[in-house]
Amino acid sequence: MDYRDAGVDVEAGRAFVEKIRPLVEGAHRPEVLGKLGGFSGLFQLPTDYQSPVLVSGTDGVGTKLKLAQALDRHDTVGIDLVAMCANDILTSGAEPLFFLDYLATGKLNAEQLAQVVSGIATGCQQAGCALLGGETAEMPGFYAAGEYDLAGFCVGIVEKDELLDGSRVNLGDIAIGLASQGVHSNGFSLVRKIVSQLSCPEGHEFGHVWRDRLELLGGQTLGEVLLAPTQIYVKPVLAAGKAGLDIHGMAHITGGGLPENLPRCLGPNQAIQIDRNRWSTPPVFEWLATAGNVSALEMFNTFNMGIGFVLLVPSNQAEQTVQWFESQGVPAYAMGEVISGAGKLIGLPES
Repeated sequence: MDYRDAGVDVEAGRAFVEKIRPLVEGAHRPEVLGKLGGFSGLFQLPTDYQSPVLVSGTDGVGTKLKLAQALDRHDTVGIDLVAMCANDILTSGAEPLFFLDYLATGKLNAEQLAQVVSGIATGCQQAGCALLGGETAEMPGFYAAGEYDLAGFCVGIVEKDELLDGSRVNLGDIAIGLASQGVHSNGFSLVRKIVSQLSCPEGHEFGHVWRDRLELLGGQTLGEVLLAPTQIYVKPVLAAGKAGLDIHGMAHITGGGLPENLPRCLGPNQAIQIDRNRWSTPPVFEWLATAGNVSALEMFNTFNMGIGFVLLVPSNQAEQTVQWFESQGVPAYAMGEVISGAGKLIGLPES
């Protein structure tokens, strides 16, 4: 016997590394030292910081991968992977420096996984960070044929006196919501449950499958809309700070939606009052709520409902902030205000 008899093709693994080398090298920063293929990635800290703080984050893509694998569409989930990590560390005011990925599969499919890495490289370019390296694990018997899983790790940097930790947030600050690109990467266990039940009964009003084109979704297929990658907000948000906007706090709207994530950027004895009429919700959320008979409150507790990132700014900069992001092609909405309270989000539907 040899390793190939056990289901692991070492030569195929080496060939895969060479295949993705141009993708990795395309997501580069000048601080990167060394080359792809070492035991570790090397990165020299930027020299223009006085008191630098390193900020790190790690995450995955979750069961959205099941949809990508079902549709054999693998070029967007890598963007999701970077976005989930880079947007998280951005909330501290940090600039992402480098990213590493972990990709595990039952049997190495070079074409499939090269698409995944292509998405990761694209995400790194959108976030302005280097793809410093990663690990590809072939684990026969652990994953079914065609299945893979992803995890990522991102490190960023921020000046210590510019770190956002809730201490800068003031009563009266305005919450500026930045539009999402749809469902992003959270709530897909519920999405898949809804679709699996509706795809079975013959003649059911909502008996759609992933490839059906829906009028409510502008003629796109349900799969296309759901696979739209998580928006990466890094470059426009960092540019907003450099343009003079005074950002007091930030929140990335991921699992748990606005109720769980927006209060995380507040200081003690603060809450946020939102107005749900201040922004438009993408049609895919209307479809999910109707198709799955999901209550309005449960929708807010599960999905981002059209808001992927939130900034807290002084009230006298609210209009300027909205206009600035609109000029960058990012729809923005003055959606709420910081008030006295106990870390709650006020203004949610009652049921």
